[in-house]
Amino acid sequence: MPPTRRRTPSGRSSWAGSGGSVADDVAATAGRHRPSVFARAWAKAVSGTSYLPMTQAQLEEVLQRLTERLAQALRADPFDLRIGQQVGAELVQSHIASAEGLGRTVEVIQLRLVRDLDLVVDDVEDRMARLLATVATGYARALRDRTLDEQESIRRAAMMARAHAERALRDSEARFRHQATHDPLTDLPNRTLFTERLTAAIDTPGRGADRVGVCFLDLDRFKVVNDSLGHQVGDSLLVAVAQRLRRALGEHMVARLGGDEFVVLVERTAGTDDAVKVAEAALAAVREPALVDGHELTVSASIGIVERPVAGTSPMELMRAADSTLHWAKAAGGARWSLFDADRNRRELARYALSAAIPAALDRGEFYLDYQPLTSLRDGRVLGMEALVRWRHPELGVLRPDSFIPLAEETGLIVRLGSWVLAEACREAGTWRATDGAAPFVSVNLAVRQLHRADLVPEVRGVLGRTGLAPERLQLEITESTMMSTVVEPVRALRVLGDLGVRVAIDDFGTGYCNLAYLRDLPVDELKVAGEFVTGLRAPAGDPGGRTDERILGSLVSLAHALGLTVTAEGVETAHQADRLRAIGCDAGQGWHFGRPGPAVQHLSHAPAA
Repeated sequence: MPPTRRRTPSGRSSWAGSGGSVADDVAATAGRHRPSVFARAWAKAVSGTSYLPMTQAQLEEVLQRLTERLAQALRADPFDLRIGQQVGAELVQSHIASAEGLGRTVEVIQLRLVRDLDLVVDDVEDRMARLLATVATGYARALRDRTLDEQESIRRAAMMARAHAERALRDSEARFRHQATHDPLTDLPNRTLFTERLTAAIDTPGRGADRVGVCFLDLDRFKVVNDSLGHQVGDSLLVAVAQRLRRALGEHMVARLGGDEFVVLVERTAGTDDAVKVAEAALAAVREPALVDGHELTVSASIGIVERPVAGTSPMELMRAADSTLHWAKAAGGARWSLFDADRNRRELARYALSAAIPAALDRGEFYLDYQPLTSLRDGRVLGMEALVRWRHPELGVLRPDSFIPLAEETGLIVRLGSWVLAEACREAGTWRATDGAAPFVSVNLAVRQLHRADLVPEVRGVLGRTGLAPERLQLEITESTMMSTVVEPVRALRVLGDLGVRVAIDDFGTGYCNLAYLRDLPVDELKVAGEFVTGLRAPAGDPGGRTDERILGSLVSLAHALGLTVTAEGVETAHQADRLRAIGCDAGQGWHFGRPGPAVQHLSHAPAA
């Protein structure tokens, strides 16, 4: 029978007959390529909608297989809903598992599947709608199952992790219980166990202990061992010391608090002597030479001892007292023990409280300045006035410098206090006026910390600028030992200030190095000779001691003048001293004979008349 031609739904002609033709072969070949075209379009549509653990070629291969199944579903008679559901499920299994991926899949199937594959299907729109519905249904079910599986996996993983964490916690707690009470390096009791035992010794009734002692031990210069030989040798030394202490003090509890600090608990003492004997045994044990990692080492220790009745005390008070006492032993040179002294402790606490109050006192304006005149021995004029700081303490009254200046120097607060003194002295000196001759200069003491600050020159410049005080009306007093040091920065700073016109004086000259030749190269204008040399001038003119001091002073004055320096004698208390100083050529005097420290106004009347 001859072939016949019929019109396909797409508008193209289709030839049918009992035999194939060349056209049929071409059409068949094209049909085989059409799924791959659609698969590429599908792959392009879903790429980037979710993480796909495959290459683009692998994705196209998967989607080509699903394309063929979709075409099969559309051609099937009757229509098989299961194929669409399987395609949706396989999409999820292939990790195309996002709402956007499903949306693009539905869109590309609906718009391109029939066209790209040139499918001839009766009732294509109805079949397409049902196919998309089944794909979405299969996709949703697979995504739901996948989510449930993941949730179950997460739940199981969480349960396993929790079980593992609980097991690890139990193991950790067990370890915290072979370690919480003992030092891991030395195996001695640690701070926790020592505190428990000390607390029991004080608080537990019926132990028969009326008194208790604590020996707080610290190795001297242990840092040198660590720094020079390394921490491994240092640790080995600590182990050796711990073993010695345990052997020497076997009946007493020895604990390591950390670092190179050890403590010994002496229970049921009969008095201070019991604790002292323990401390001496500990010192003897420590100072024995030790061979550590091939190094023969000899170390010493310092010990603070506290021994007292258990009634009315506490572990914290005992340890604090022992710590303070240990510092006393260290300050005395080490390699010794010190016994707690309640009076000394009270004094030191008062000193600490006083030093801690300095910043607030500055803020509240509790400090003020008195002045003592520097008077010409030639004509009695007031050449300058030295600023002397006072503290009007709200509870202790007016405090002199010797009660708080050392504290300020120890704590570093001297920098802030000294800056205040400098600024206040320059401010007040700026108000001093003279009607006949120059107004007196103001002399301000500089502490060592101030002199070593990099911003000393800018600070002085700033104060002079703010107060309007001429540089030549400011004199800075520094100690002799500071000037004789080998540090060049302070000298360089003083040279800069000297070039500005600021005067520089060496205070208490003669109590330190007393090297006049060295002064030749230093930026110094004046020497203030220490009062110790002036004291001998109070003796009668024929007294041998007085003649010796007079000759010494005469030599100092002559050498100072040869270097172009002026000389002021400190501690002048009598007219006789002033006369003898004048006779040997001293330029000026300072002391009670010329005026006691007080407000500047009481000395200005002796300055050149206004």
